[in-house]
Amino acid sequence: MKKTLIIGASPDPSRYAYKAAHMLKRFNHDFVNVGIKKGEVAGVEIEKPEQIHQDIDTITLYIGPDLQAQYHDYILETKPKRVIFNPGTENLELEKLLDQHNIEPVEACTLVLLTTGQY
Repeated sequence: MKKTLIIGASPDPSRYAYKAAHMLKRFNHDFVNVGIKKGEVAGVEIEKPEQIHQDIDTITLYIGPDLQAQYHDYILETKPKRVIFNPGTENLELEKLLDQHNIEPVEACTLVLLTTGQY
């Protein structure tokens, strides 16, 4: 299975990032939680965006466009194959930047992709 990095991870069960982590685990996907909150989600600690992971296939975004600029370098240095812009995270500026670095921007819902077998 390919590894996923969740940006915007939260230990709050009402958040979609929380639901995505649990669904990734249920579908046996390895994942990394990255966020500003302390704690763990689905048995994986939430880490700060400091360590660059070189084995990431997909980054799934759960932060709005207003917060994404501070993650641009982190995302590019991670070199994922794709970045999923979940509903409410769409950002044309970041999508263009990803295109320039041969990273596929995908406007979709991680939960739906997993549920329908399209992940």
